[in-house]
Amino acid sequence: MTDDRPHLAVIGAGPAGLAATVAAAAHGVRVTLIDSAAQAGGQFYRRPAAELNARRPQALHHQWRTWERLSDALAHHVGAGHVTHLTDHHVWLVERGLNEKSGAAGRTAFTVHALLGPGQESPVEVRADAVLLATGGYEKVLPFPGWTLPGVLTAGGAQAMLKGSLAVSGRTAVVAGTGPLLLPVATGLAAAGVEVAALVESTDPKALARQTRALAAQPGKIAEGAQYAAQLLRHRVTLLTRHTVVEAHGDERLEAVTVAALDTDGRVRPGTARRIACDTLAVGHGMLPHTDLAETLGCRLDGTGVHVDDEQRTDIPGVWAAGETTGIGGAALSLAEGHIAGRSAAARLNGTDPDPSSWVPAAKSRTGLREFFAALDTVYAPPAHWTGLITDATVVCRCEEVTGGAIREAVDGLGAGDVRTVKLLTRAGMGWCQGRMCGPAVAGLAGCAFAPSRRPFARPVPLGVLARAGEAGEAEDD
Repeated sequence: MTDDRPHLAVIGAGPAGLAATVAAAAHGVRVTLIDSAAQAGGQFYRRPAAELNARRPQALHHQWRTWERLSDALAHHVGAGHVTHLTDHHVWLVERGLNEKSGAAGRTAFTVHALLGPGQESPVEVRADAVLLATGGYEKVLPFPGWTLPGVLTAGGAQAMLKGSLAVSGRTAVVAGTGPLLLPVATGLAAAGVEVAALVESTDPKALARQTRALAAQPGKIAEGAQYAAQLLRHRVTLLTRHTVVEAHGDERLEAVTVAALDTDGRVRPGTARRIACDTLAVGHGMLPHTDLAETLGCRLDGTGVHVDDEQRTDIPGVWAAGETTGIGGAALSLAEGHIAGRSAAARLNGTDPDPSSWVPAAKSRTGLREFFAALDTVYAPPAHWTGLITDATVVCRCEEVTGGAIREAVDGLGAGDVRTVKLLTRAGMGWCQGRMCGPAVAGLAGCAFAPSRRPFARPVPLGVLARAGEAGEAEDD
C-alpha cells in the first residue's frame, strides 16, 4: 500500500540524527534513518557489540539516560512504521531534482545513494522529499616525527576502541594534544586499567580564565570538567600544560614519546624535552565538520561548517543540517539542533509554518552552547608553530607517502601557495582518504587557511556501481 506521508531522509544516527528522527516522526513525517554503523548512536553513544556481553556499558558514558530515551523513542517509531532504520549503509552521494516521477504522490525531490555492507559494493537508493544531514565530524590530524608508528592513534580512535570493543591498544598511555576530548579519553583509559603516564595539553589553562562569562553560563559543563579533573587526580595522572609531543619513538611499534614545554608564542622551549615510556599515544587537536554531502548539494559553508538558519535549514531548499556538520559543539548542542531541525522539517513537509515557540528550550540551549564552544575554540587551538615540528623526513600524507620535505619543496621551490597546487605537484591528498587526514597539515605547510575541498562523491565508489547508477534497488517500498 502506498504511503502518502511526506518522506524525510536523515543521514547519520548520532545525537543530532536521532533527535531529528524522533522529532520528525512524532509530527507525522515518514523518516528513513541512514547510517554507516551497525547500530544507532554515532561516536558519542557508541556501545560494545552485544556479543561482548558488557555488564555495565553505561560506565563509559555520562549521558546514558539521554541515550536510553532516544533509543526507546527510535524503537517505538520503528515498531509503529514511522521510521525505517537502515544500518551499515554508506552514503556516497545525494542528488536533488531527480526521479521526480517516483515516490509518494510524485513529491520526490532527492535521491540518496548508498553502498550496503562491509564490502560497500551493493548499491542502494532512497528517494525522499527532503534530506537532513547529520553527518558529524572527524578528527584534525597534525603530523609529527613518528606519528605513523603502530601504537599512535587519534584520541577519538582510542575512545572508539574502548567504547566499541572494550579494548585498549596497550598498558601505558600518553594522551596529548589540545581540546576537551582529551579529558574523557584520559579518564576512560585510566578507568579501564591503563596507566596514563601523562596528559599533555598544549594550551595554557590561564586562557580559560579569560572566558569566564561563557563558562559561567554553562555550569553543567563546568561540573563535568570538575568530575574529569577529580578522576585524573584519583588515578594520579600527571598533567603537563603548555607542553606538546615533539616525537614518537620506536622500531616496530611505539616505545616512548618526547614532550617539551611551549613558550608564550607556541614554540618549543629549548632544554625542556623529556622522554616518557609508553606503548600508546592518543593524540588529538580538535575536530572538523563532515561537509562532503552538503558540498555536493551546493550548500553554503560558514568557515568549515554548513551554514544554517534558525530552523537549521541550509540555503538549498529541502535540505536541513544539524550537529557537528554545522560546527563542532558536542553532543548536547547536536541534540538541540537535531530537535529543531526535525520539527522544522516535519512542519514544512506537512505544508505548515513551523512554530518556533515549540522549540524554545532547544533554541535557548543551542544559543548558550554555541557561545560556550566558540569561547573554547579561542582557547583550545594547536600551538601556533606546530609546523616547525614536521621534519623533511616526516610523512604527512600517509596514503601517497608524501613527506614534509616534498611539500616544502613544492611551496618554497616551485611556488605552490595553496593545497590544490601542492596536491598537483606532490600527490598529497590524492589517496584513499582524499585529503581528509592530511588536508590541515598540507594547508599549514603551504601557509594557507584550511578549507574543505569540494568532491564529487563523499567516499570512494566502485566503478561498477557508477556504471549501474539509477539501476539500484530501493531500500524500502514507497
